[in-house]
Amino acid sequence: MTSKSDDGNTKPRITPASLLAGFAILIACQLAGETLVSIGRLLAPSFVFPGPVAGMLLLLAFLGWRRRLPIGLDAMATGLIGILSLLFVPSAVGIVQYGGLILEWGPPLLLALVVSTVLTLLVTVGTYLALARLSNGEKP
Repeated sequence: MTSKSDDGNTKPRITPASLLAGFAILIACQLAGETLVSIGRLLAPSFVFPGPVAGMLLLLAFLGWRRRLPIGLDAMATGLIGILSLLFVPSAVGIVQYGGLILEWGPPLLLALVVSTVLTLLVTVGTYLALARLSNGEKP
């Protein structure tokens, strides 16, 4: 099904079925990622990898194989991004539960975060400058 927009272009119409299909793709990729990680943990108990990240990699592979974004998946992802801030509420509540632990370990973690960020920025700028010199034909 298509509909004409004001500029005369035809766009696929978003239907409840296409939204459901987009949501099913997201859930199936996450389930497949969690399953792969669980199998990895069975084979090697020291295997540590987040299931949702594996699911996102599977989604990336699916989209690369498909070579076009399904309209329902696009609409569902856009809708989820619109309410993304609500998804952080459980994390914030979890952090509040561990206030004492955060007070104890917060300053060293904050220091590590600041130092690692500064080092990352310095290495990134250094890499950029070195590559810029090389691309201009200068010697480093």
